[in-house]
Amino acid sequence: MDNTDIALIKLLLANSRLSYAELAEKLNLSVNAAHKRIQLLIDSGVIRKFTAKIGPLAAPFINVFIWGTSQISSVQALSEKLSIHDSIYWLAIGGGKTLFIGAYLRTIGDLPALVAYVKEVAKMPEPTIGIAASPTNLPPSGGSQSETTLCTLDYKILNSLKNSARKPLSDVAESLGIAAKTVRHRIKRMSTNQLIELSIDWYPDKSNDIITLMDFHFSAGAALDDMFRIAKKFPDNVLYFWSYANLPNTATFALWTNTMKELQSIRETLEIEPGVASVTPVILYVGYIFETWRNRIPESG
Repeated sequence: MDNTDIALIKLLLANSRLSYAELAEKLNLSVNAAHKRIQLLIDSGVIRKFTAKIGPLAAPFINVFIWGTSQISSVQALSEKLSIHDSIYWLAIGGGKTLFIGAYLRTIGDLPALVAYVKEVAKMPEPTIGIAASPTNLPPSGGSQSETTLCTLDYKILNSLKNSARKPLSDVAESLGIAAKTVRHRIKRMSTNQLIELSIDWYPDKSNDIITLMDFHFSAGAALDDMFRIAKKFPDNVLYFWSYANLPNTATFALWTNTMKELQSIRETLEIEPGVASVTPVILYVGYIFETWRNRIPESG
């Protein structure tokens, strides 16, 4: 992948229904070039699926990350065991049997059972647990009930798009027996009010690039300004980042690089960044994405 592919992926992670024309304009490409790049990413297995899930304001959740060193004899069969859990949506395996696991919890009361399950199945006796700080998981202030609820038709549209979010509006409309204009209006409303999450399932390990999760420990509490400042230093390399409500001095960045030399250069730069106490990189070599209770809500709605 090159810088343009990464920029394209970041756009699709944020909104998988962006049209080829919109993507081309944002990336200074022709529409045909944008289409070809997406098709190549699909053919190589980097993009596996264009997804639509119920959004955080329609079904609030707590995003939890668990990471640490596993003592399991073979991590290859671990993905099947973790996929059984209804809340675990992500597993990444890094060097030295370092595991990163992501989960969506309905309530914080579900956390002890999740941690116990991970400890047992992943043979991870001393995991670090991070509760992602995400204001989008909080109910909106002053919003009307109609702005934060889904009707039966919304659920049907979500269900139609869940594994094929770029499906043409005409196809969705035909399958539901309604007008394409109605589908367009409902999707726009859901997007505006964070009732739908349009993204992609992507597997960067299918390319020859290097994906690194880099843990930052700050000398003081990790502020969003600090994280945005760091991200702006390497806009072509930082895929995304998050901080933790329960670990105020810690943040995690996902980085893309073409070479180890480039990664080392970035690390050396970040280690002397003001306010940064330490930087710990873990290179990932395989990842898995699982369906959870969030994926299944449209089916029952």
